[in-house]
Amino acid sequence: MVKLCTSLGFGAALAFSLVCSSSFSLTPSRSSLRFSSSASAAPPNPPPCPQRLAADLLSILGTRNEAAAVPKREAGRIWSCLKFLVPFSPVPGGYLRLRSEAPRNGRRIHGGPRAEEDEWIRWPPEPVLDLARIAVDSGGDPAAIQMALDPSVLQIPDVEGLKKDRCELTRTPYGRRFINEDLNAYLAFLFELIADRSPLVGLNISLNRYDLFHGHIFLAASTGRLGILFHAREYPAYEKEVFPYNMGCCQRGSCVVYDDSMNLRNILWLAPLPSNQTKAWLAPGVLVALDAHPGGAIYECLVSEYVDYVRTIYEGDFGDIVADINYFNIGNVNSSERIFIC
Repeated sequence: MVKLCTSLGFGAALAFSLVCSSSFSLTPSRSSLRFSSSASAAPPNPPPCPQRLAADLLSILGTRNEAAAVPKREAGRIWSCLKFLVPFSPVPGGYLRLRSEAPRNGRRIHGGPRAEEDEWIRWPPEPVLDLARIAVDSGGDPAAIQMALDPSVLQIPDVEGLKKDRCELTRTPYGRRFINEDLNAYLAFLFELIADRSPLVGLNISLNRYDLFHGHIFLAASTGRLGILFHAREYPAYEKEVFPYNMGCCQRGSCVVYDDSMNLRNILWLAPLPSNQTKAWLAPGVLVALDAHPGGAIYECLVSEYVDYVRTIYEGDFGDIVADINYFNIGNVNSSERIFIC
């Protein structure tokens, strides 16, 4: 959790903190338990509203059969809240993905044509596809993803005056990276592409400690699909009339303006969905801003009342949490070296 040097209101502290529950525990996950069932088990109770809507949202962005299973009225309400950063194009059936070139460390991948960027979201490089298949084949076990991390620990850098402001943005003072450097490069690509394309949906994002610097890796509850929920607009500037909330040390120096763009601060990336029976791929990758405007389905079901002012969506509603991923601007280094996983 983000450690702040001043006391915060309960709701505000939860809204702008990194979730503590994403640990590197090797104990069985909730998803892996859900994937098995017993014939004698009692019928489950209907899921709470956040988990139900999150499941429907993932279904809409999954296979055509999954999308068709969502009631039309509910599907329509959800669709009205999706602002795609990359055009969504579901595949009509199983698709056998060919090998693709992995991003090379230190190259700004999204500097190429827009069509290439779109393709890298829909069908990422091979290391990302491999990780996505591991997620599903493991039954949605976070430990399977955590095992792909390099055991070496990396000190969290002092960027943008963190030490001066006594600000701790991460759960721990150290982070890790994936063993495969192409995975780290792709994660950096996601952060940079989100910042580049955010104006398309009315959200001007900066990659800094006050705005977009982190996301939460999760595995979807029913399928094990690999995803990341990014949180932008993390520390809006204190403003007596508009945002009268003191968020402590990490808010100091913020120039992030609180306005209607807060509705779009939750950005969802989903890896392509592989079949758990064949080598086919059932759905392409997705990059979409979740519009949490008041009155919409996402606001009403995925945003808790105590954080409704800041529109925070909890990644745990989508499935099991794997880890937090952070992107820090640390000078003239390869993009992959800006990634710290906690």
